[in-house]
Amino acid sequence: MSCHIDYQAPDDLLSDRIILVTGAGDGIGRAAAKGFASKGATVILLGRTLSKLEAVYDEIEAAGGPQPAIYPLNFEGASWPDYQNMADKLYETFGCLDGVLHNAGILGKITPLQSYNPQLWQEVMHVNFNGPVMMLQALIPLLQASQDASVVLTSSSVGRQGRAFWGAYACSKFALEGFSQVMSQELENISAVRVNTLNPGATRTQMRAVAYPGENPANLRTPEEILPTYYYLMGPDSRGFTGQQFDAQPKK
Repeated sequence: MSCHIDYQAPDDLLSDRIILVTGAGDGIGRAAAKGFASKGATVILLGRTLSKLEAVYDEIEAAGGPQPAIYPLNFEGASWPDYQNMADKLYETFGCLDGVLHNAGILGKITPLQSYNPQLWQEVMHVNFNGPVMMLQALIPLLQASQDASVVLTSSSVGRQGRAFWGAYACSKFALEGFSQVMSQELENISAVRVNTLNPGATRTQMRAVAYPGENPANLRTPEEILPTYYYLMGPDSRGFTGQQFDAQPKK
């Protein structure tokens, strides 16, 4: 669905909500974290590079947003005990989670399947799929403790329609789409947790530049320009939508 790309979010849309953003140090994650804070949310900044998270933290505070929190974590090396420990610490500090935007991910390599390095394939699948699955398994109790919780998993056009040479990245996004449907159905009737996927579309990010080196970035929307759908999905107006696929830009 792309009908909410022009959503007008009120300034207090996310007031008093606690939202975890993964990949918050760069690109779309950074823009979303700052955007959520500007709408009143207390944002938990998760990423692998502490200095980048600290910079986003400072920007949120300088803009007058609620004091954020920082949780450094690298999906590449994290295992189940790390996610359990994270959930325990977040429960002790906040008691619940009202939202999770999973945005962290790696591209891997765009190459024919027969040339794809098996070790790199495993790494991409672990970072893009296995890691967030374990994270959300650990966080389900915190989400269920909220009266209105939204989980948004970042997808891709290549995770909805296969494309040659996109290898593990495409497969990891297909897997996330399936996981979203499973999780949404399991929680739909026993909690106030909704789970949806969101395809950002062609956006001016570092990952996009690596994937399309010949593309003029000036022709792409910035992360800040695609935030309306992120606001819609994280706020109360998206209640009743779960297990759905959303797009942050019009389909071409």
